[in-house]
Amino acid sequence: MIPISALILAGGQATRMQGRDKGLVVWRGKPLIEHVLARVLPQVDDVVISCNRNAELYSRYGRCLPDVVEGFAGPLAGMAACLPLCGHEWVLVVACDMPCLPVSLAERLMAGLGDNRLAVAHDGEHLQPLALLMHRDLGDSLEGALREGVYSVQRWINGHSHSVVYFEDEGGFINVNRLGELE
Repeated sequence: MIPISALILAGGQATRMQGRDKGLVVWRGKPLIEHVLARVLPQVDDVVISCNRNAELYSRYGRCLPDVVEGFAGPLAGMAACLPLCGHEWVLVVACDMPCLPVSLAERLMAGLGDNRLAVAHDGEHLQPLALLMHRDLGDSLEGALREGVYSVQRWINGHSHSVVYFEDEGGFINVNRLGELE
């Protein structure tokens, strides 16, 4: 099996979570980051976490780094900052608020790559731009997008040849975005 790094995005402002650090809010008895790690760790060989606050807490779970662009610039900034820390050529990128990710996410994205260097999950209804597998050589493209003022992961993805991999895992890509969803 090809070694894969995981890059977990936990650097957002969490405005819909009333500013609480999403990865650290408790859902079903433990922080969201722990749910994500439980799903991702069996699929990867190392973990890097993009976080803009609470680095001391996140460092318990893996190596962490803040964005290269100040002011909560979004997931692309976190990806660009942390990609150099990833130890392998292939990187699984996921968000910290997706606690039910498919346990075969990395394997299926890798199998669906074809000749591309980027594969994105699709839940049957929507593309899931924060559940993707990318090659590290796309790092320059991430930095270029940020220099050009592009902060949308979807827009960045659309600028590259990529594969879309369909999943039938009902609920596998739920996002816990609001305090009311923590029940």
